[in-house]
Amino acid sequence: MALTRTVIVAGAGIGGLTASLTLAAQGFRVVVLEKADRLEEAGAGIQLSPNASRILVELGLKQRLAPRAVTPEAVSIMSARAGGEIARMPLGEAAAFRAGAPYWVIHRADLQAALLAAVSDHPDIDLRLGCQFEDVTKHAKGLTVVQRRGNARQQELAVALIGADGIWSSVRGHLFPDVQPKFSGLIAWRGTLEANALPREYTAPRVQLWMGPNAHLVAYPISAGRQINVVAIVSGTWNRPGWSEPGDLNEIKDAFAASRWPSAARMLLGAVDGWRKWALFTLPDIGDWNAGSVALLGDAAHAMLPFAAQGAGMAVEDAAVVAKSLSDFTGENTSGIPEALKRYARMRRARVLRVQRTARQQGRIYHLTGPAAIARDLAIRAIGPERMLARQDWIYDWRV
Repeated sequence: MALTRTVIVAGAGIGGLTASLTLAAQGFRVVVLEKADRLEEAGAGIQLSPNASRILVELGLKQRLAPRAVTPEAVSIMSARAGGEIARMPLGEAAAFRAGAPYWVIHRADLQAALLAAVSDHPDIDLRLGCQFEDVTKHAKGLTVVQRRGNARQQELAVALIGADGIWSSVRGHLFPDVQPKFSGLIAWRGTLEANALPREYTAPRVQLWMGPNAHLVAYPISAGRQINVVAIVSGTWNRPGWSEPGDLNEIKDAFAASRWPSAARMLLGAVDGWRKWALFTLPDIGDWNAGSVALLGDAAHAMLPFAAQGAGMAVEDAAVVAKSLSDFTGENTSGIPEALKRYARMRRARVLRVQRTARQQGRIYHLTGPAAIARDLAIRAIGPERMLARQDWIYDWRV
């Protein structure tokens, strides 16, 4: 392919790998820069609602993902105050029928492996591990992107640079140095356990969402049902950047004390062999997602709280839209690229802001206490399962 058809993607996470596939599908040569020497799973489980799974299926990943994914039958909404389930929102066939694509829960490593295999098989994608973005300059032919591997630097011409390098994005730091992630005051604890370590009623193909005073708990099967992914969200002041620090079991047990949480929730916590924790940071609305022929994608543009289960979904959507926005570029004239990337940002911003607001609101609802928690539980019961699922249509039904 001609050099002028090269797009460089910084970051080989879910958003970056998906973007490389969507861009290659539009006929671009794609170079992916990843500073890590090898791709390793960060975190454990991930939820892929139909708005995201639809894109992955269209990229040809269904055969790679379906055998490892679990299709949950429902979300069981549990109340610590009530001591058990207060509502059950159908997923499974119901969600797939409404949205035309599956709802999957999957180990993040399995999703990453499927994306990586597809990237490795694609002749027009060059994945460079141990190689990181360093600088970018604009000129008449497009961009010159400087990348570094160890002490060696290399320059490469490209028509566009996509920053998919996460919440601590180097590309964003280059474009908007004053924008900094903000600590939310919340800490996520994550662990897994073997499904056979729990009674059978706790291993059904469903997502459990436990709401409680100033904390909540999510559990669902991954790895074709062999493991259970458990995530606990608590308040705290520890705010070290990063995705995976060792966590002390006694600390998390204190946050879910028997006086406030029923035995079923505490049993899930106690069955986890080892905990990892990460501080939850978010980004303020940065306004512009692009500057000329450089654009941001995923957490680099809009890191959000995980309480709508849409962080990865929004990155996958971004990848589809950025490729579509660039699809009209056919020649060597790069003058249309900045406008195409500006159009991408315009198409995405309102939806992403709405999802961010939804995630923040849901987090507050999950953590209510006292009379407010009683009112919440009564309202959820009154809504009913079908209306509850219908409320997700604006997220699940999205298409490029």
